Amino acid sequence: MQTYRKPNGRLEGLEPYDPKYLPAECMMSANENPSNIDEDIQIQIRKRMKSLQFNRYPDPLANKLRTAIANANGLEKENILIGNGGDELLFNFALAWGGPGRKFLNVPPTFSVYENNALLTGTEVVNIPRKEDFSIDQEAVLERVAQGDIDYIIITSPNNPTGQLADEGFISTLLSSTDALVMVDEAYGEFSRTTMRPYLAMHKNLVLLRTFSKAFALAGVRLGYILAHEDVIREFIKVRQPYSVDAISQMVGLTVFENRARFSNDIADIIDGRDYLFGRLSEMEELTVFPSDSNFILVRVDDAHEMWEGLYKRGVLVRDFSHSAGLENCLRISVGTPEENEKLISAIQAVLKERRFGDGF
Repeated sequence: MQTYRKPNGRLEGLEPYDPKYLPAECMMSANENPSNIDEDIQIQIRKRMKSLQFNRYPDPLANKLRTAIANANGLEKENILIGNGGDELLFNFALAWGGPGRKFLNVPPTFSVYENNALLTGTEVVNIPRKEDFSIDQEAVLERVAQGDIDYIIITSPNNPTGQLADEGFISTLLSSTDALVMVDEAYGEFSRTTMRPYLAMHKNLVLLRTFSKAFALAGVRLGYILAHEDVIREFIKVRQPYSVDAISQMVGLTVFENRARFSNDIADIIDGRDYLFGRLSEMEELTVFPSDSNFILVRVDDAHEMWEGLYKRGVLVRDFSHSAGLENCLRISVGTPEENEKLISAIQAVLKERRFGDGF
């Protein structure tokens, strides 16, 4: 059989991102909004789609959606760029500011895609590990940045998968301490009700990443966007794929954005659910439960993979990080509906009971 030429050597040893998708009665692993968008918003989308010309290419820059987001944030459309999910924009960030001879500063444990993108683009990764409580080692980051050779940085706030906000004062100091591009990934910002948006006018090196996938229930559509200085946006445009955001996604995103106030109750319910889960899980002495400002909670438990299996057998899918560096024996649990939250609690209690007393108790 004819063989084939080997791929780029950067792929050697690189593990592809695996969201660990499996079917389950309670999907509590991917940090999605547990509720679909309202039926009347779906009707608005369907009405708009009647005028869609499927035979024409979409607006390459999704200018209607750019303008709507800009107006809502007190910016110009030139400060906004729409992407095929936040994932495309993260890769574009590495393409534009990374590459051979350039350096990315990372603060693990955090979203593993950041480091993968750096490696794919031949960028050197400088890891500054978080402290035991998963807070950023601020002094170590600022000390490393002071060397002046870092090209870009990503700070996730709230952090995925650990859940905590980054300190606003620290980010402000970081922005003032470097000319590196600093992306603050605010994918979960709606659940913390905080943003670094006010700092855009003061710092040309600040980039904010947001998504429709979490609070706005559009994980299945793939829409993200960045807010940044217009010069930075122009550099992003140079590396993006043409027509990366299709016409249907643009139409859906615009309709949802116009109705974004309608999601405030959903967001409040998810925050209430998070606080409820934190309280109930903290009552279980076998679990170490980490505080969260997001729509998920990280827990540590002995033999976490065994716990994951026990939950999945009972119809509850959570995310297993038990073999990830810095996250040993950790599971990440997305906040579900009230019914899903109760099913999760019952399933964890059942697994813990089996551990204490065995199957025959």
